[in-house]
Amino acid sequence: MVAHPSHEDLLQKVWDGHRISQSDARTLYHLPLEELALLADRRRQLAKKEAYAGRGNEIVTFNVDRNINYTNICNVYCKFCAFYRTEKNADAYVITREEIDQKIQETIDLGGNQILMQGGHHPSLTLDWYLDLLSHIKNKFPSINIHAFSPSEFIHFRDVFQLPLEDLITRFRAAGLGSIPGGGGEILVDSVRQRIAPLKAMSDDWLEVMDVAHRLGMSSSVTMMFGHVESLDHRIEHLDRVRKQQDKSHGFTAFICWTFQAENTRLKAEPVGSHEYLRTQALSRIYLDNIPNVQSSWVTQGLEVGQVALKYGANDLGSIMIEENVVSKAGTTFCMSVADMKRLISDLGYEPRQRNNWYELVDQPPLPIPQLTTY
Repeated sequence: MVAHPSHEDLLQKVWDGHRISQSDARTLYHLPLEELALLADRRRQLAKKEAYAGRGNEIVTFNVDRNINYTNICNVYCKFCAFYRTEKNADAYVITREEIDQKIQETIDLGGNQILMQGGHHPSLTLDWYLDLLSHIKNKFPSINIHAFSPSEFIHFRDVFQLPLEDLITRFRAAGLGSIPGGGGEILVDSVRQRIAPLKAMSDDWLEVMDVAHRLGMSSSVTMMFGHVESLDHRIEHLDRVRKQQDKSHGFTAFICWTFQAENTRLKAEPVGSHEYLRTQALSRIYLDNIPNVQSSWVTQGLEVGQVALKYGANDLGSIMIEENVVSKAGTTFCMSVADMKRLISDLGYEPRQRNNWYELVDQPPLPIPQLTTY
């Protein structure tokens, strides 16, 4: 079948690494899945061409870190969340110093270099509680990067503590905060956010936190949670807003997308499957031409699909996730070890390497295989 010339032009445009439009994205989304995969993998190769001393095309990275949810008490009641509790619930908690110290030490003992720390929008914790916690962690575990507090949490802090974002982020950074996770992004379209989390930070606020953090020299990840009440156009608008922010502030290190997990939540939506996940991730890699890294979401998709996603634009398998509490509350529980990570990566012909939050390699490269001499 001979493709229409405009179709051929679009495919060549993607193959050559040029920026695509929202209209282009709508067209690409409906390509046969295997064709979209080839284009996304090509864009992965272009994005990583110069990385890791010219070996970026051969390397797939992973991290060893731990999700620590410092509290499950939250007053924004997102419809898609099965994790939050009110202060009156019997299983509501705020983490103790002893608990967090134990969790971090276990992470270090397993070769980890980072904690991802997020919680609910707790109505009663004080500013000093957060700053003291950061200082405690940084002083006791100086080798650990504290990747913590999503933009929606910072908007909560702004409103509760009545301080400008720049002052807040500066103070959190001085206390030990190393980088900011992209949680709470969901879909950066207010009409969608009003339906699934009306009390949470809206799109402009979410992006403003990232803009301020990037201007202050901090980096962050960026996410998208899809497959609920949004449309394809909403997903593309989300990607477009992320790309424009990255053009402006250049602080996003990686993009991660995952599908809505429905169990135990109040959001009435039919979850999408792995086919939709792979298609959306591939499109994201092509659209986000200014974000160098795309993580596979094996935590929601499972190990096998997480591995396959490495052929759909991802160059990183994420973390072994020593601990994960939020997605698991919604009925999805997958586990992974470092050996699993390395096997999944190696089985596709890539070189597995451990990284840090800034995608710098932190392990020793594997020894070359000795060449046999024949006579």
